[in-house]
Amino acid sequence: MTSPLFRFAPSPNGHLHLGHALSALLNARAAVALKGRFLVRVEDIDQARCTPDLEREMFEDLDWLGLPLEPPYLRQSEAFPQYRAALEKLQDLGLVYPAYLTRAEIKAYVADQEADGKSWPRDPDGAPVYPGDQAVLDEAELRARAQSDAPFALRLDMAKALAQLDAPLSWQEAGAEGASLFNPPHEVTADAAAWGDVVLARKDTPTSYHLSVVVDDARQGITDVLRGKDLYHATSVHRLLQEVLDLPAPVYRHHRLILGEDGRKLSKSSQDTSLRSLRETGITHAELRRLIEL
Repeated sequence: MTSPLFRFAPSPNGHLHLGHALSALLNARAAVALKGRFLVRVEDIDQARCTPDLEREMFEDLDWLGLPLEPPYLRQSEAFPQYRAALEKLQDLGLVYPAYLTRAEIKAYVADQEADGKSWPRDPDGAPVYPGDQAVLDEAELRARAQSDAPFALRLDMAKALAQLDAPLSWQEAGAEGASLFNPPHEVTADAAAWGDVVLARKDTPTSYHLSVVVDDARQGITDVLRGKDLYHATSVHRLLQEVLDLPAPVYRHHRLILGEDGRKLSKSSQDTSLRSLRETGITHAELRRLIEL
């Protein structure tokens, strides 16, 4: 039987905060409890914001947490050929198309629709579902953008991708019900269609979170994905990509989030909750665990 393999995959584009500490410690604890291993993966696709200094400081924080760090670390910036190969496979299946609408154009179009009294679907994160270039741009403008150096996104044709499946889409969830992250796995029905045609890559970025996370988990042999509840619904997209790319499906566990005073998920811009700031105050490990209710 395969030994469980967990991973924590932060981005060195800012300082880690309390939410990262919770996720990292839960992954390490789960690996010990299930007699498995714990890996750290560096999600550094954004080379402009992810810097060597921030990566060094990130590992200093992880080391301070007492995590069992196990080099070498998989860095996404070194895996672009693997993402390209996965994207090309999806393109060969006819499941990817270039989309030229900008975020501002999508926002304006949806706003106009809603101003006319029409409802517009939103994905589980609350963003408007992509309307399609043809809904906004005429044929002449589409040709002009395709023939020029205009920015574009490569989107997954959700309807075509779902049509590739031989059975209903689902995933095994072991942590979303109750407080325990060690429940027996139960089957969750996936709803990838709710996301619309998600972005898989952009002109200047060879991959997206959705694409890279499933490729990375498969490359590392991750058996158990333990992450925040904010990614619970995104699992539907990840399971779809795993199916069409013929990749293995891990067991998923989604843990509670630590929220700021405004009720929102913590961000790296919240300096008062960064591990680096807290360490400078002299906080102890025991105090930190009480702070995150661990």
